[in-house]
Order: sequence, then C-alpha cells, then structure tokens
Amino acid sequence: MSEVLKCVLDFTLFVFFPLIFIQYFFSMGRIPPPLGAARIGRLACCRGPFERSTPLSIRQTRVWGVSPKLPRLCPGKMALEEQCSAPPRWQAISATHVEFPEGDLTGHLLAYISLLPIAILVGFVTLIVFKRELHTISFFGGILLNEGVNWLLKHILREPRPCAGAHTTLHTEYGMPSSHSQLIWFFVVYFFLFLYLRMHQTNNARCVDLLWRHILSIFLLAVAFSVSYSRVYLLYHTWSQVFYGGVAGSTMAIIWFFFTQEMLTPLFPKIAAWPVSEYFLVRDTSLIPNILWFEYTVTRSEARNRQRKLGTKLQ
Repeated sequence: MSEVLKCVLDFTLFVFFPLIFIQYFFSMGRIPPPLGAARIGRLACCRGPFERSTPLSIRQTRVWGVSPKLPRLCPGKMALEEQCSAPPRWQAISATHVEFPEGDLTGHLLAYISLLPIAILVGFVTLIVFKRELHTISFFGGILLNEGVNWLLKHILREPRPCAGAHTTLHTEYGMPSSHSQLIWFFVVYFFLFLYLRMHQTNNARCVDLLWRHILSIFLLAVAFSVSYSRVYLLYHTWSQVFYGGVAGSTMAIIWFFFTQEMLTPLFPKIAAWPVSEYFLVRDTSLIPNILWFEYTVTRSEARNRQRKLGTKLQ
C-alpha cells in the first residue's frame, strides 16, 4: 500500500508542483488584460473577493498586442466559413476546472490543493496498470463505490451550492455532500486503518517504522483538512457540506476496509490463480509486509545473478 502513496507523491513532486511554478511564471503580468472588460460589483452573497466580468467576443481580446480575427468554428470537422452560422458553445471539463479570486495567492494555492483528489485517482490508475496488485485494485474499487454513493446522496438531498452564480462551470448544481471532501477522507481514513491495523498484523514494526507511520498520518491528515478547507474558501461548498462529505467518506472507508479485510482478502489467492488473472499478471502481495523492500531485494539478487552469468560467458 506504500506504493500508492509513493505514486501519489511522485505525481505531486514531478507534475503537480512544476505546473504550479509554470502557472505562476506566466501569471506575472506578462499578458495584458483584455480590452473592453466591464467589471461589475462584487457578489453580494459572497465574502471572498470574487469579481465577474461580462463575456467578451474574440474581437475584443488582445493577446501579446495582436488583435486576432474572429473565426467561425465548427467542432468535429473542417468546414468553410459560410457553413457555420454561429460559433458553438464551448463547455469546460468541470472535474478539473477550479476558479479562484483574481490576485488572491492563497486562493491560487488552494485551487491546486483542491485538485489533489484528481492526482490520487491518476496515481491509482497508474499503479494498477504497472503493478496489478489485488489489494490496490480493491482500494480503487472502494473509491469508485464511494463516488457513486456521493452522486446518489447529492441527487437525493439536492441541496444547492453556496453563492449561486459565483462560478462559471460546475460539475453538478448540488453541493451536499462535497465529493472532494468525501473522496479525500475516504482515502485518508482507509490509509489510517491500513497503517495501524493491516500492517500491524503482518509486520513487527520497529520504532523507526512507527515514527514514519505517525509522520505519514499527520501529513495525510493535513492534506485532508487542506482539501476540505479549499472547497469552502473557494465558495464551492458550505462548511456543513464539507463536514458531511468527510463523515460519509470516513464511514465508507471503514466499511470498505473491513469488508476487504474479512471478505475479499481470503479470496485473493484464488482470484490470483484464475487463468484471466495469470494472463494479465494480476498478483496477490497481501502476505508480504514490505513490498518495496521485497521488490528491491529480489531485483538486486536477480541482477547480480545475471551479471555473474554474463561474466562467466564472456570468460
């Protein structure tokens, strides 16, 4: 399970933070603001410094001092200009679309923190493709089930988001419970249970190992609180929506962990022996306490054996 966190941390260090640096570099005032942008007052229901601008046509914008021509766009195919009567309406991918107050550095940082659940999903998919471990697949299945429960709760409760009209793009108009909060708390609580229950059963932890578990737990707890707070600060959810999202995610994590531990884990050896599992190289490592150390020692031993055989052939 430590591979899941390693994959997420690698994504954060080598993809997430470089994107923050690039975004900050290109937002240092190098591009002049659009011409003709009419500002209207701050939103009355919002405490944050959100300002809305009237939509601008392409003729009203200026990029690097050059006024572009107004093209007529036809999605999906190349067409002559006279074949398109009007430009189509474009829609953003709202799952990764986060807005923050212009000029607010705290909001800018929290907007990237709000995307951490997406990074977790990407890390899981990457880990499953390259490792194909049954417990990781089960963990990811629990996350998908948790998202399905969130979608169901939102459409049952139908509680609106705060400050209607504060954002241009929303995944859904309902805000109870927060999907970001529910996902991150599912991930964190499941990891807590894995660290202190599952690894305690399979590994006689030393003092250093226990210290790392505590440090990792504090870090994950800080991440969960940061993601939850970002959804309130950026006016996507209320405190109650974030709180109940965390409660729902934590409850789902506890249920899914014990279901995996008591029901699925005893079946993993049989599932790994299926012909389809052998074909796709699906494996069960639930009895190996430290998979990183195991893979390191096995790889090093195999590399030395092959090097020794190669040296013997050359002689």
